Amino acid sequence: MKCLVIIPAYNEEENIVRVVENLKNNYPMYDYIVINDGSSDSTAKICRKNGYELVDLPVNLGLAGAFQTGLKYAYRNGYDYAIQFDADGQHRPEFIGPMLDKIQEGYDIVIGSRFVTEKKPHSLRMLGSNLISMAMKLTTGRRVKDPTSGMRMFNKKMIAEFALNMNYGPEPDTVSYLLKQGATIAEVQVEMDERIAGESYLNLTKSMMYMLRMLLSILLIQNFRKRREVKVS
Repeated sequence: MKCLVIIPAYNEEENIVRVVENLKNNYPMYDYIVINDGSSDSTAKICRKNGYELVDLPVNLGLAGAFQTGLKYAYRNGYDYAIQFDADGQHRPEFIGPMLDKIQEGYDIVIGSRFVTEKKPHSLRMLGSNLISMAMKLTTGRRVKDPTSGMRMFNKKMIAEFALNMNYGPEPDTVSYLLKQGATIAEVQVEMDERIAGESYLNLTKSMMYMLRMLLSILLIQNFRKRREVKVS
């Protein structure tokens, strides 16, 4: 079974070598592709210098556009599974194997969750996560314990769905929408590291706006979304 690790990267010159070299040296059973999302720093230059597998976007598309680019690559190259993997070093590759084992049980999506067996800490960010979980439970009947986790694995059917449809960002509202459409989802307990270098694009204000946008989308907008069926050969 072919599994692709998709690494969207925006201004990650301080982290990209450590992330990719760890994958290459310790987890060579997985293919990878770095999607440079129009970085203004040396991310693309570093990738080219080191001979990394790279798709270099000429402009910044944002996470949704960068990840969909990776899924288009996975679709065109016949991958069975693809996983979203952060370029900042927070995601740990030792959990790809357990997620791969879980998705091979027949699930469409597997989320690397921090809160399957662990409790959420008390913080404003986790309050937002709880509200999104409640909104998803209300609209789909299914509880997702870590809806904002960016470590998500997709099977071949979902790869095609994301690759061939528009406006399919790897976000909780799309996961909620796919749940309502009958997709099967599981969570696997993982651990995540803190960012070592660089800065996250999500400050407090942006985080609050993100949570609000996700809530509105899950509770209201997804009711008007139309799905285009895709066939997987």
